[in-house]
Amino acid sequence: MSKNPLTLIMETNKFNGTNYTDWLRNLRIVLDFENQGYVLDKPLPATLSEGSSPEEHLMFEKWHEDNRKVRSIILASITNEIQKQYDRLEDVPR
Repeated sequence: MSKNPLTLIMETNKFNGTNYTDWLRNLRIVLDFENQGYVLDKPLPATLSEGSSPEEHLMFEKWHEDNRKVRSIILASITNEIQKQYDRLEDVPR
């Protein structure tokens, strides 16, 4: 993630189990600024095959890279107690 002053929002408004609506709104603000909000809404691109185009390869790689970044932002923006439930999660929950 780039040096985004909006990430301070996530550090000071961590999800604690009771503030989901506010937390999600703040998460979307940060992810939209980073151009990664699509990871929450769009499904994983189709599995690549030998016939996949270079564009499909790029989209697939970008989605996975952004998914890892978004996952990290989410984990960093929830309390430690909740974080422990999701620390082995590989993909962003939908």
